[in-house]
Amino acid sequence: MAKPLGANYWKLWSASLVSNFGDGVSTIAYPWLASTITRDPIQISLIAVATRLPWLIFTLPAGVITDRVDRRKIMVAMDSLRFVITAVVAAFVWFGRSSLASPDAIAAGTAQPPANQAAWLALLYLTALAFGFAEVLRDNAAQTLMPALVDTENLERANGRLWGAEMVMNSLVGPPVGGLLIAAAFALPFFVDAGTFAFAAVMLALISGTFRSDRAATGKVAWRAEIAEGVRWLWRHPLLRSLAIILGVMNAMLSMSVATYVLFVQEILGLDAARFGLLLTAGAIGGTIGSFLASKVSERLGPGPSLYLTLVGSGLTMAVTGLTSSAVVVWVMFFLGSFLAVLWNVITVSLRQTIIPDELLGRVNSVYRFFAWGMIPIGSFLGGLVVEVTTGIANRTVGLRMPFLIGAAVFAVVFVFAIPRLTTAKIEAARAAAAGS
Repeated sequence: MAKPLGANYWKLWSASLVSNFGDGVSTIAYPWLASTITRDPIQISLIAVATRLPWLIFTLPAGVITDRVDRRKIMVAMDSLRFVITAVVAAFVWFGRSSLASPDAIAAGTAQPPANQAAWLALLYLTALAFGFAEVLRDNAAQTLMPALVDTENLERANGRLWGAEMVMNSLVGPPVGGLLIAAAFALPFFVDAGTFAFAAVMLALISGTFRSDRAATGKVAWRAEIAEGVRWLWRHPLLRSLAIILGVMNAMLSMSVATYVLFVQEILGLDAARFGLLLTAGAIGGTIGSFLASKVSERLGPGPSLYLTLVGSGLTMAVTGLTSSAVVVWVMFFLGSFLAVLWNVITVSLRQTIIPDELLGRVNSVYRFFAWGMIPIGSFLGGLVVEVTTGIANRTVGLRMPFLIGAAVFAVVFVFAIPRLTTAKIEAARAAAAGS
């Protein structure tokens, strides 16, 4: 019989449940706000770049901090900071709402940029950048906290339950509510999002215990030496090195397609904010099913073939999305892509939490994310650039489709690279080596 996950785990789960509802609301609110300010794909993509740039420039220092400071306190502080940032955006939208285009004008294609467009763009860039820094430190701490809350044999189940709850709120409940809130009052979804971060900070503060590494370094921080230790450990581990590189390329291609997704939805699929929210429910349904079935799929197929499945399936979903104009077809592709993303995460995150030594977990995780997530801002910028260049060569419709088609082709190349490197035998050997060390 499986061991209970414990009260501390469920406090973390509750904090993630509520904050991810806010994230789901903001998934609609922020792109829609951006689309009222500019229709330029480069400008839209630069907002995504600002959000993800900290994953490229701050991830490695964040790993050092995570291995030195109580991981729960980091999460409380960062959720509190995200509350403040989101509340500031909410206030600006509330007081500046008269200068923003209405959702109806956006849907009709008659929206005009606000007179103070530069100020609005500066607000979005600065808050996106600050939010990204907080997210880097918070998420790195969250993944290193989990092994201290549950037993090793419960990690896949605990991660699966957590991601399932996150998917439901982030993509099933949050986006449709976000679309309705925008229709009611443009600032409302931002106020709701801010409230969810405040709740999450309180719940995390109620987790009992101290969550520093048992062998956390003390005294002056030797940034270069401590970062280098994490880099060396990962780079000398062929399996994790391959996973980091592969995930980096995958994330670059996915972020390339998502960077101008709001324009694709509005101009190719012809959806308003409410139907955009319904489209994103596919991610929650696929991700939730994936969170419950991922461990079973991994057991049945083996972790290696399961990872191959994610690569092939994700490439196909991108290709179909880029070729269709049907919102229903895109919904199905989003469902499948989310299922596969959770399958990848359940296998690879639980693997990292199992095989990386606790005193290095924050730093090695940060190096892994430097490769895996640091490619996201690069991919986001490429997304806007691809749309802009292709539009100039062909037309706007082809331009908005092209990021998906290029991404699908790159996924095929990555699959060939992964075949000899992500075998079940190599994954099980890495687990066995960590258990015996």
